[in-house]
Amino acid sequence: MAATKQSIGVIGLGIIGSRVAARLRSAGYEVWVWNRSPKMEPNFLASPMEVAETADIILVFVSDGPALLETVNSLSPALAARHIVINHATVGPEEVRAAAKIAESSSAGFLDAPFTGSRDAAESGQMVYYVGGSTELLERARPVLAASARAVLEIGDIGQASLVKIATNLVSATIVEAMSEALALMDANGVPLEKFAQAMALNNSHSKTVEAKMPCMIGGDFDARFALKHMFKDIQLVLESGRAAGLDLPAADAAAGSLMAGIHKGWADLDFSSVARHYRYPGLETVDPDRLKAPVSDANGDSSVKSGDKKFSLFKKKA
Repeated sequence: MAATKQSIGVIGLGIIGSRVAARLRSAGYEVWVWNRSPKMEPNFLASPMEVAETADIILVFVSDGPALLETVNSLSPALAARHIVINHATVGPEEVRAAAKIAESSSAGFLDAPFTGSRDAAESGQMVYYVGGSTELLERARPVLAASARAVLEIGDIGQASLVKIATNLVSATIVEAMSEALALMDANGVPLEKFAQAMALNNSHSKTVEAKMPCMIGGDFDARFALKHMFKDIQLVLESGRAAGLDLPAADAAAGSLMAGIHKGWADLDFSSVARHYRYPGLETVDPDRLKAPVSDANGDSSVKSGDKKFSLFKKKA
């Protein structure tokens, strides 16, 4: 029953935090929230310390390392052994270890749990959490994480989950940058973009990132699922971690350059796939997702998507 469940705090009510709070309420938890700028949310409190005074498990969704350290410092006067503070921000391993020390100095538990999954995944409870910290604390927190997740993956020590997260974002950023360039190459040479999309659907390099982002990149839908400014921040963390390990990361360097150029052009709050706007093809008016899939051919080569079909125009240029 809901009355037996622990009280949960959520700090940071952006695109993800607000949706996770809603999922927790739907699961029957009493949820207390705080955000730097006031929000019209149930049980909105006056400060992080009030959240700690009210909630047992505190989920922190802030934008970067300095914000995480500021938040945990604000929580610390009210923290006790009953608390678990869970960091969901994508930050560097040193910052998350410093935050853990602050919480642990007040006898509270601490878990590092960055996530993969954008706005829609948070809303539908399909997040994936990468968790660093003690197994015992994770088992106490697992039902809370499960309310918004399809998977909770135990990684290892605090700091290692953050490294996994920024490494996965490096892969996502470089895939999107490569798609931007590949689509530009097709467009510049008159190859229909849907044909490239169909070819990619049958290629070994096809991925969920390609599937999710390519239609948006072709159609010019850059509503933020994961903002470009946040991806740029994460790639900076990759480069810092690479330097600390003595590694040269040229793909990360290239992705960072493209993302920075996008910020300079005013795209910081758009989705990171807006790097496609460096080229001329985005913004085509009509995108039928079925036309971006690989055509199904019979034994004679007849295809359900025919290149000579003049009755249907996949893309219609904006006026």
